[in-house]
Amino acid sequence: MSAPLYDRIGIGYADRRRPDERIQRRIDAALGTAKTVVNVGAGTGSYEPRDRSVVAVEPSTIMIGQRRTEAGPAVRALAGSLPFPADSFDAALAVLTIHHWGDWRRGIREMIRVARDRVVVLSHDPDHDDFWLLRDYFPEIGPIDRARLPELSHVADAMGGASLHEVLVPHDCADGFLGAYWRKPAEYLDVEARAAISAFDTIDVEPGLRRLRADLEDGTWRRRNEELLSMHELDIGYRLLVMELAPDPHPRLGD
Repeated sequence: MSAPLYDRIGIGYADRRRPDERIQRRIDAALGTAKTVVNVGAGTGSYEPRDRSVVAVEPSTIMIGQRRTEAGPAVRALAGSLPFPADSFDAALAVLTIHHWGDWRRGIREMIRVARDRVVVLSHDPDHDDFWLLRDYFPEIGPIDRARLPELSHVADAMGGASLHEVLVPHDCADGFLGAYWRKPAEYLDVEARAAISAFDTIDVEPGLRRLRADLEDGTWRRRNEELLSMHELDIGYRLLVMELAPDPHPRLGD
């Protein structure tokens, strides 16, 4: 198994990538009544449910080493080759990870194979690119994301017709993914914040940082994005895809 991206950039990742409880509730609801869950591409396990039995699958030893001491067991493996028999878990979960898989379709097939009841995927819509960070400061990220992020309609089809649900990002999001600081632009100037966002590892960030820093200092960013300052949550293109393999008599998911 070759050293994955996060063996190189994942040091200190858990300090910035903490679960936001509002997003956590959406994921927990999507898992329905599942009691056993495999978390594929688990990273540090930030959105693993704490009231169910969870097994994590993660290729990076750096990420596995940052898991909570009380977290469930972690297996070092790839999404496309899950080391479990068919129907081993009630649910299979993947959170903001499929764009890192070498073959995302194979990974989805593996999730379906090992899950009895449902498959839940949190991903980002690559066509949802009007976010100010990408539009005004780092436009290079958009084409890169579109090249590596599968279209959500294709993921839904691969899952056998999954339902899609918006996941709005709170203005005070506790997590540190790419869109988390939409109302706190100065956070993107922080090298530690950027280190926990893989998209910044793919580009030369200095030109965009200079523009953002200048726009924050002279008030341009505030004038351009005034309407955001009164908003409490924003749709930046994050979506939950939920496929029910077996009917859940007590569904909890709601938008």
